[in-house]
Amino acid sequence: MKPTEKADNPYRHIAPRGFWRSAVAETGLYGLADLWKSQWHLPQDAAFATFGSCFAQHISRALIARKLNWLNAEPAPGRTPPDLAKAFNYGVFSARTGNIYTAAQLLYWVRLANGSLPADAIELWQDGKGRVHDVLRPGIEPTGFASAAEARASLAGTARAFRRCITDADAFGFTLGLTEGWINTATGQSYSLCPGTGVGDFDPAVHAFHNYRYAEIRSGLEQALTAMWALNPNLKVLLTVSPVPLVATASGDHVLVATQYSKSVLRAVAGDAAQDHPAVEYFPSYEIIAAPPTRGAFFEPNLRGIAAEGVELVMRHFFAGIDLTAPASGRKTADDAARKEADLRRTAQEKLVCEEMILERFNEA
Repeated sequence: MKPTEKADNPYRHIAPRGFWRSAVAETGLYGLADLWKSQWHLPQDAAFATFGSCFAQHISRALIARKLNWLNAEPAPGRTPPDLAKAFNYGVFSARTGNIYTAAQLLYWVRLANGSLPADAIELWQDGKGRVHDVLRPGIEPTGFASAAEARASLAGTARAFRRCITDADAFGFTLGLTEGWINTATGQSYSLCPGTGVGDFDPAVHAFHNYRYAEIRSGLEQALTAMWALNPNLKVLLTVSPVPLVATASGDHVLVATQYSKSVLRAVAGDAAQDHPAVEYFPSYEIIAAPPTRGAFFEPNLRGIAAEGVELVMRHFFAGIDLTAPASGRKTADDAARKEADLRRTAQEKLVCEEMILERFNEA
């Protein structure tokens, strides 16, 4: 080989998007061209179900704003005014689950949906006024349910709606939010909030902090995926990781360190699931907001909330990469009234429903 010749190697055949300088440093804040491209070929009227942490609500609103088929499997009854519907958590996610922060909680919902876990197996809490709350959705009713029977009937109804979100959807979007959670050491019940922070009573002999590790999260997600595909073998699952930092940590670490640990583990789980399953894809909402190119520009002054411009950038990449060119399936998944109800609350500026925010009440600094 002549001294002036360059030896051939795999890096000589990588497109510009594979190099930091050409793909990131020289593209500018709003560049990042060709960041994500879905491998799926979805129908023009593909039905999307959305669940997960607070950030997942932005995806549902963006789908509605673009007149796409967002599946609202549990709309508010009758002519419920939009403000009242939102107060009772209708139209926030595709079913009235409230925030699903962890893979463990997702698995609970899937098991409720397929009947392997009965609704009466879910623990109930009673508040000081005698009102009842189920631990998967402690804030779903602003003042709680009148009785245990009413709470379980509502939970069973949401489980049926969640099942429809699996069986009737083309794509199921799930935003992973937290590794940290609380469990009942006697029963293994996973909670969406620490007992005593909103409702329920904290008992140190029963309630324990649990920071789910990679293997546990991956196992819970795999079990959920397997059960979902048993109900709908054609279901596509789109995973994202919320870029929103933790409100608080019970790990003992500084909250910044705890946040980076949580997001890193969730990102690894989501990426590996996408590597292992053709029916799973990972969309990089976390990277778009939190990676170096944005220089933190899309965080609100509290360095936690995501500004509307950041949400719009995330959605721009999502819709640039999704392929909706397959023939329409012709299926109708939500009535027009339900879509209009959700459409009234779709703006990115609207305050998200985020149960985790209750923890800030206990910050005495």
